[in-house]
Amino acid sequence: QVQLVESGGGLVQPGGSLRLSCAASGTLLTGTMFSIYTVRWFRHTPGKQRDLVASVDKDGRTNYADSANNRFIISRDNDKKTMYLQMNSLKPEDSAVYYCNAVHPYGNGYWGRGTRVTVSS
Repeated sequence: QVQLVESGGGLVQPGGSLRLSCAASGTLLTGTMFSIYTVRWFRHTPGKQRDLVASVDKDGRTNYADSANNRFIISRDNDKKTMYLQMNSLKPEDSAVYYCNAVHPYGNGYWGRGTRVTVSS
């Protein structure tokens, strides 16, 4: 019903920045409807568990993992049905596949297919 597509990943040097985007779409998904979803960014490295990076709820309240705090910023544009993750001061340990996730408070949750971020010199 709701599809999420991540973009913006790639290769970046340590200390560099990337902005990830996640576009949401669906036949009944208006900007107003999208606004009530809690949206999150997760990341996964092979051999490790999938970790929550950041989230923002319908009221604009944000939460960050300790590893992301003070370096990453999560934001959303409900009119465009898009969420973003601005990543600054990137470190090699930030390398992962980043996934966006959207959860309706009374219904379903959805996942994107991921976008790969590689931090290396």
